[in-house]
Amino acid sequence: MENTLIEKQLKAAADLNRIKLLACMKNGEVCVCDFVDVLGISQPAVSQHLRKLKEAGIITERKVGTWKHYRLVEDQTPLMKGILEQIQPLNGCNCGTDCCHVGGNINE
Repeated sequence: MENTLIEKQLKAAADLNRIKLLACMKNGEVCVCDFVDVLGISQPAVSQHLRKLKEAGIITERKVGTWKHYRLVEDQTPLMKGILEQIQPLNGCNCGTDCCHVGGNINE
């Protein structure tokens, strides 16, 4: 593993808000709208945290209508596997609003 990737992943995982985001995603894919409620911070701040996790190769996104859904990358580095094993899943991170149900099926 490259040292730059190790540095990016360690920096990305060294923030309490990003740890909470990872804890949410341990249960599966999460709509961006739910992270604002979970963290209690602004949407632009949530987006910055998600960007850092994505740039570090820890999470991926997919677009559903106007919303983005985030999940953990399946093939994690050994470093991130070890870190993620230590993070307890956070419940209540599933879409409780109609944001990702516009048009019916969330898998569209």
